[in-house]
Amino acid sequence: MSLLLSNDDGIHAPGLEALALALRPHHELMMIAPDRDRSGVSNSLTLDRPLQATRLDPTRIAVDGTPTDCIHLGTAGIFMPEPEQVLSGINYGANLGDDVLYSGTVAAAMEGRFLRKPAMALSLAVNDYGAPTLATFTQAAQVARYLLGVLQALDLPPRSVLNVNIPDLPASEIQGIRLTTLGQRLRGENPISTRNPRGKTLYWIGRVGGPIERTPGTDFHALAQGYVSVTPLHADMTSPAATARMTELFGALTANFDAAQLVAEGL
Repeated sequence: MSLLLSNDDGIHAPGLEALALALRPHHELMMIAPDRDRSGVSNSLTLDRPLQATRLDPTRIAVDGTPTDCIHLGTAGIFMPEPEQVLSGINYGANLGDDVLYSGTVAAAMEGRFLRKPAMALSLAVNDYGAPTLATFTQAAQVARYLLGVLQALDLPPRSVLNVNIPDLPASEIQGIRLTTLGQRLRGENPISTRNPRGKTLYWIGRVGGPIERTPGTDFHALAQGYVSVTPLHADMTSPAATARMTELFGALTANFDAAQLVAEGL
C-alpha cells in the first residue's frame, strides 16, 4: 500500500523516523513534512507566499510550511502518484479531547481525508518530556503498524480520520485498544508575560488545561487506564445538539427578516 507520512514535529523528528522504519518493509512510503517544528498550527494553509520543497533523499521532502501544506502538496500528484492513505506522527505528546482543534498532527491527517482509506493521526502520550530519541518511539511505531493492518477491515464512512493516542508504558502494561470519543479539557492557563532585553513585553501561551473529568468511553479515560485510544473524527463541525435546540424557534424568530429594509433603516 502507498502511504504518505507527515507530522508537525518536523522532517527530522525521531517519531516520524520510527514510524517509517516500522512501515517501510510492508508499504511504499513517501515522507513530506515541515522543515522545522510546526506544533499547534492547526489546519492552516500558507497563502501569502509560495512554498519551498527540498528533497532530502528519494523518499523525504522538507517543506517550509505547515503540516496541512505538506499533505496538500503530497496528494496533488506533484511528487508522487496519489497515495492510498495518510499517516501523521508519531507526535511527541498526546492529542486528546480539545487538542484536536490546535494539533498540527491531527491537521495533517485531516487534510488526507479525501483519499481512499481513512487517515490516521498518531501520538505518543509521554509522561516526562525530555529529549526524544528514536528508541522513544519504537514501541509506539509497532503499535501503529498493527493498527494500520487491523483497521483496513473496517468499512468507515468517507472522509473519516482516526485519532490514535498510545500510552507511554512498558509493553507488558498496555492493557489493549479502546474505541473512544473525545474528552474535554478545562480552560488553559492564562498567557505569561515577559520582557525581552529591549524592554518589549512578550507573551508565552500558557499550558493547556487538564481533563474536565476522565469519563469512561473518552480518550482521556482510556489512556489513564493504560489503553491505546482510537477516536474517529470527521471535518463536519455542525452541532447536532444546538441544531435540535434551535430548530423549533429559529424560523419564527427570523420570519420578519428583510435585508433591504435593514439597509434602508441603516442609511
